[in-house]
Amino acid sequence: MNTTNTKLHLLNRSSVSNESLTVSHNKHPNFLRVWHFHPEFELVLILKSTGTRFIGDNIQKFEEGEVVLIGKNLPHMWLNDEAYFQGNTTLTAEAIAVHFKREFLGTEFFQIPEMKSISSLLDRADRGIKFQGLKPLLLEKISNLITYDPTSRIYKIIEILDHLAKHEGQILLSSNSYLNSFRKTENKRLDKIYEFVFQNFNTQIGSSDLAEIAGMNKSAFSRFFKKTHKKTFTAYLNEIRVGYASRLLLENKESITEIAYLSGFNNISNFNRQFKKIHRISPSSYLKIQKQK
Repeated sequence: MNTTNTKLHLLNRSSVSNESLTVSHNKHPNFLRVWHFHPEFELVLILKSTGTRFIGDNIQKFEEGEVVLIGKNLPHMWLNDEAYFQGNTTLTAEAIAVHFKREFLGTEFFQIPEMKSISSLLDRADRGIKFQGLKPLLLEKISNLITYDPTSRIYKIIEILDHLAKHEGQILLSSNSYLNSFRKTENKRLDKIYEFVFQNFNTQIGSSDLAEIAGMNKSAFSRFFKKTHKKTFTAYLNEIRVGYASRLLLENKESITEIAYLSGFNNISNFNRQFKKIHRISPSSYLKIQKQK
């Protein structure tokens, strides 16, 4: 059974070898099932496995070949599909992960004019960035980082970050409202809310459940949530569910009706209505357009 630790953890990634830039080749039956954050930036290339990616308040499916850059202290988790937790499985989860602090080359290095584009990239990484349409040569460069000595890795990562900064296919993942709320003093209360939502978004939950977790009455919670996110909790939950459903549609493994229930909607008409409200087209039209692309 797939059990996930959704309590937010600070991970200490201090290098035992005293390196300012670390590169690891992770190969396990499944990825770490812990909702966590750390002060280092994280560049991830998924070599093998599929599942669901959680970054801030963004929930999407992930697959092999994906490249994501995560900013400082942005909570995240890669959760493999259920098949990866079966006792007799031969599946493996494999990724290249690069960790570095913004000041790993000195506090002023990324402030020089030549590093302006990379500095801007690191700013955008506060929300998490997914890169689409990267050339195989760049994926190979990231994968090969593990083969270089510590000094050579410094040159190589600057080259890679430069390519990523200039790449047009950048998709920001987490919302601005999540980023702003996470930095506020109420973030401990919000952590509990996000943890519960991420674990239960595809079940029948409501604002009363979250109000109890937050230690507030229902009306106070509704005001608090709307003030923080500029939207109601129901609208926020529907956005997460529709985002998850959109990725399931692209996999084309289940029918639209099955996907509606897998994403937490209790009837197909409500699913179609919410999907159209967010994407402005029906699920079937969305799938048709994506296939044509």
